[in-house]
Amino acid sequence: MDYQVHESAIVDEGAQIGEGSRVWHFVHVCAGARIGRGVSLGQNAFVGNKVTVGDNCKIQNNVSVYDNVHLEEGVFCGPSMVFTNVYNPRSLIERKSEYRDTLVKKGATLGANCTIVCGVTIGEYSFIGAGAVINKDVPAYALMVGVPARQIGWMSEYGEQLDLPLEGQAEAACPHTGKVYHLNGKTLTKSD
Repeated sequence: MDYQVHESAIVDEGAQIGEGSRVWHFVHVCAGARIGRGVSLGQNAFVGNKVTVGDNCKIQNNVSVYDNVHLEEGVFCGPSMVFTNVYNPRSLIERKSEYRDTLVKKGATLGANCTIVCGVTIGEYSFIGAGAVINKDVPAYALMVGVPARQIGWMSEYGEQLDLPLEGQAEAACPHTGKVYHLNGKTLTKSD
C-alpha cells in the first residue's frame, strides 16, 4: 500500500487509491471509488461508489462525495461543503435511477459550507465562496457568492481576484504571478 489510511477509516475492498494519498480519521471510501494520487481525505469524509477524484484534490472534514460526482485534478472541497445527487429527493420515493452527474473541473475551489446542487459543471479554476448555493453551471475562473450564487468577479489560477468587469473586452494580470488573463464577452482565458 503506497498511501496512508488511519486505523479508524474504512476503505472497502475494490476501492482504488493513488500513491501518496492520505485517508484520515473516520473516513469511509466505498468499493467503486476511484481516487487519484496525492489526495487528502479529511476527517469524517465519505466517498461513494460512482465517484472519481483526480490527483492532488483536497477534501476537507465532513464532506460527502456522493455517487455521480466527479472531481478533476486539484479540486479543493472546503470543510462541510455539500454535494447532492438527486434534484428533488423524497424519503418515500426511490430515485436512485435519477442521479444527476456533477463535474468539478481542474483547480476549482468549493468554499466551506457551500452547496452544489446536482447536475452542474463547475468550470476550471472557478472559486465558490463559503456558504454559496450553486444551482447552475459555473464558467471557468468565475468568482461566485450568495444564495442562489451569482458571479461577482473573476479569479486567477493562483486564487487572486482579477480587476476585470463581468463581461466585455479587457485583460488583467494576476497580482501574484503576473500571468495575463483575457476577457472576451463572458469568457476568460489565460495567456501561456
